[in-house]
Amino acid sequence: MNETDAIRQRHSVRQYKPDRIEDDKVALIKAKIHELNAEGNLHLQFIEDADKTYNKLFNKVAGLGSAPSVIACVGKDTPGLDQRVGYYGEKLVLYAQTLGLNTCWTGTFNRKNITADISEGERLVISIAIGYGKEPGKAHKSKSIDKLTESKGQTPEWFNKGVEMALLAPTAINQQKFLIKLNPDESVEFIDKGGVLSQVDIGIVKCHFEIGSGKLQRTE
Repeated sequence: MNETDAIRQRHSVRQYKPDRIEDDKVALIKAKIHELNAEGNLHLQFIEDADKTYNKLFNKVAGLGSAPSVIACVGKDTPGLDQRVGYYGEKLVLYAQTLGLNTCWTGTFNRKNITADISEGERLVISIAIGYGKEPGKAHKSKSIDKLTESKGQTPEWFNKGVEMALLAPTAINQQKFLIKLNPDESVEFIDKGGVLSQVDIGIVKCHFEIGSGKLQRTE
């Protein structure tokens, strides 16, 4: 399964089986995290026992209390952290999908109970529930292309493919508050329209667009 396949197959999953993730897959996840942390200057962490991370009422009702493990998205609290967390975190989410695992980006969780290592000057941005889902999840409804893109004239095929993948990106409460703008010089802008965790969303969208278009996008 390549990254494009993973994008098409991956959906947010909120209810999990009690099965723990096998040691060999845990090792692969940790190795991928080490790689992404080095590349993105982050401190992503795999926590095998989610314990009471998702014990808030909202999480229990949604089913997230069943998640066996969690990824803490931590990094130095500098400008651009949220966007980098979204970009590199989504790379990890898609990698997990290729391993047969399910995930859910989660902004609402018990920050006091998550056993993350947060050093001075670092910030915990968001968490990612991970494990084996009871179901594979469902596709979310998407806004139309004309509401999420801006361009003049005919758009090149690489841009269209990038947008196709970007529209499949998970965003906070499925808000899709972004705009992908193709400039006359064929540079691409990702415009944040605000909202909950919108900069994390921009990072995720950039990751998807890059995979679809094959063109590297600068992550703030």
